[in-house]
Amino acid sequence: MNPVYASVRDLSEAIRAGEASPVELAEVFTERLREHGHRLNSVVAIMEKRALREAKAAQREISLSGPRGPLHGVPYGVKDLIAARGAPTTWGAAPLRDQVLKYDATAVRRLRRAGAVLCAKLAMIELAGGMGYKQPNASFTGPCATPWSLGHWSGGSSSGSGASVAAGLVPFALGSETWGSILSPANNCGVSGLRPTYGRVSRHGAMALSWTLDKLGPLCLTADDCGLVLEAVSGYDPGDASTSRRRYRYSPEKDDFRLGVPVDALDEAQEAVAGNFKDSLRVLEKFATVEEVRFPDFPYEAVTRTILNAEAASAFDEFTEQGLARGLTAPEDRYGPYARTAVLARDYLKALRLRERMARIAEDVMAGFDALVAPSRKAVASPIDQEFRKVSPGTAKDVMGALGNGAGLPAVSVPNGFSGEGLPTGLQFMGRAYDENRVLSAAVEYQRRTGWHRRHPPAFKP
Repeated sequence: MNPVYASVRDLSEAIRAGEASPVELAEVFTERLREHGHRLNSVVAIMEKRALREAKAAQREISLSGPRGPLHGVPYGVKDLIAARGAPTTWGAAPLRDQVLKYDATAVRRLRRAGAVLCAKLAMIELAGGMGYKQPNASFTGPCATPWSLGHWSGGSSSGSGASVAAGLVPFALGSETWGSILSPANNCGVSGLRPTYGRVSRHGAMALSWTLDKLGPLCLTADDCGLVLEAVSGYDPGDASTSRRRYRYSPEKDDFRLGVPVDALDEAQEAVAGNFKDSLRVLEKFATVEEVRFPDFPYEAVTRTILNAEAASAFDEFTEQGLARGLTAPEDRYGPYARTAVLARDYLKALRLRERMARIAEDVMAGFDALVAPSRKAVASPIDQEFRKVSPGTAKDVMGALGNGAGLPAVSVPNGFSGEGLPTGLQFMGRAYDENRVLSAAVEYQRRTGWHRRHPPAFKP
């Protein structure tokens, strides 16, 4: 079989059937990373020696006792804020380009336990956007392009994770989201990206941007693959006190769904985004009850942004005091950390109190619904050489993003069409806390009835 653009589930079945081997897969994908990573600016380091070592171990184990599970022998990459022993962990920042950590993050250890094969550290926006960037160039590896158009941005801050999966450089990748950093590259690159419930996946060994907002999650070709990866990386970890003791087992469901659509879902949306979303609703109506919902007036964005800015200022306090911000790539990031220190303690505490009310609003609005659906972003990928805040509508108002991240709710973005210039758009499903199975199940059923996830950028086809 040709493994490029095969889903995790298909690769797993091929390994089980003897149609593919972990070593062959590791060789194929490390070569893809070497051949195409520089074209996209999506790769920080190719971990070929480690990949082959892990692949050979997986191959021996599978030949002796069969695969441990669906990830055994499957290659992957991680966003470069996630520690991997002996490899660069740069956080996307030029001053830290030589930083090498001596341990694996919990998520990497859990993927190793599942038998997955780590192939690469993938590019990201410097410090995950914590300094207030506004341009795709905010990374020492250069602006990361979407494989659908090298002239357009892959999205931030999990730039390399989204682009590498979309270009077939790795079958899946781990990213992180504080506010939009998984759903944005999923949208811009035409892949599936899952933001889990806050506390579902340990952040131990991952750079902290905002302790009460950060979440790690997978970017894959399908929502089904996202569920397989989430099961492997989720669970309580004493190294991260925020992790939940609730166990997660991926179990897609096919019964009737009730979906809510915010009445303002298409406000400020580009024409292609609006048209593709309306088409998606017609598909959803074939297997779900779809009703409009309305969010009450509330300072969603202000609450979440205040928390993010205050916690980011504290998280990078040492970095800022050492004057390292002067070495960042984007000019605005060199003074961004100083602006964030101006957030008053009383404003931060007020935002924390308001977040409790925001979480209750989410429960009230979503009562009786399996998920809310909306465009993943209200715009397609912006030109790679322009400030995205100037050219993309909808960036000033993102109730779903602010509410979802502020309340720690799970959401998955899946591709749902293209613009006239061939850029992908996305459809998001957002659910209640710990309801990943319902959210993923609705997305899986949507993908079963559509073929957008089976379209791949022509310039990167094998």
